[in-house]
Amino acid sequence: MTGPALVFDGDCAFCTRCADVARRLLPADVQVVPWQFVDLAEIGVSAERAQTEVLWVGRDGAVTGGAPAVARALRAAGRPWWLLGAVLAAPPIRWVAPFGYRLVAANRHRLPGGTAACRLPPRDPG
Repeated sequence: MTGPALVFDGDCAFCTRCADVARRLLPADVQVVPWQFVDLAEIGVSAERAQTEVLWVGRDGAVTGGAPAVARALRAAGRPWWLLGAVLAAPPIRWVAPFGYRLVAANRHRLPGGTAACRLPPRDPG
């Protein structure tokens, strides 16, 4: 994987619709790719993590997930989206954003465009 990338769950219709929007907003040098087509070992991410949160892979190869990944993608999108990304990354919003992100992720199968295939895999209790 070269350059920055937004990595999403390609099996989730809701995530795919969000990725389609991201493709329109992000610069041409940013890849928007399903995790199923990414060498996860190359970026140091487990399949479990990739299934449960969107990932931002920076130019330096650093991987961010969840709400911080959304904030980075928004900042990379440029005006006017960078402002929303900056707000999402600033305290106190960044302190509560992960809760909102997890709420959306846990219910993505219920959101517009979502299907039963969007349901997150059950957590391993062990």
